[in-house]
Amino acid sequence: MKLNELEIYLNQFLDVARFRDYCPNGLQVEGRSEIRQLISGVTASFEFLQAAIQAGADAVIVHHGYFWRGEDPCIVGMKHRRISYLLAHDIGLLAYHLPLDAHPELGNNAQLGRKLGFVETGRFGEQGIAMQGSLLSEVSSLKALRRNIECLLSRKPLVIGDDERLVRRIAWCTGGAQDYFEEAIRLGVDTFITGEISERMVHAARESGVAFISAGHHATERYGIQALGEHISRKFGVAHRFIDIDSPV
Repeated sequence: MKLNELEIYLNQFLDVARFRDYCPNGLQVEGRSEIRQLISGVTASFEFLQAAIQAGADAVIVHHGYFWRGEDPCIVGMKHRRISYLLAHDIGLLAYHLPLDAHPELGNNAQLGRKLGFVETGRFGEQGIAMQGSLLSEVSSLKALRRNIECLLSRKPLVIGDDERLVRRIAWCTGGAQDYFEEAIRLGVDTFITGEISERMVHAARESGVAFISAGHHATERYGIQALGEHISRKFGVAHRFIDIDSPV
């Protein structure tokens, strides 16, 4: 398929125009016009780009691309190395941030909730990105939920809360969404799950009695971009491969 056709489709499919984001969504670096091999990944790091090109990529699609609000706009240093590498190999880069977080079927939050056995009952947070819901099973303990997360993500989460407390109502938002915690508390949930935690959130969890699970920014956001790549492959008949460059954060 054509690179410009893919961008047009994804911009509509992910409803890009609806979002106020911290970076441009869509085609960030233009490459060859014809796509036969699409490589997806979480972040367009140099290591990922090298692996994608070794895998025969015609284009790459990621959740974390380039040109973030507030960063130095000059194409120097690390940014120059990455972009010049893409241009030298004529590889297009597409990136979708908040639109991918929020998509009701293929989004990071929808995919993580499905894999952990959550039933969505509503949305909250800025632009309706975060989710709230319940467990498929009627009730569970925080300890059982922690073990389930560790098994799925292959990463031990940081949990602030009593392992033996019961969990019925859950709120979650992948990545760096800890600032939604106070709103989750007001919603009356038992547990909040995101990717990162700071020192102040430890005290908020202890004092509110709502458990906070920090499961990893990268680890919680592996599934949306992978699902999107698989969707593109099925719909348009292009080859797709997800490459995971692990991150401890």
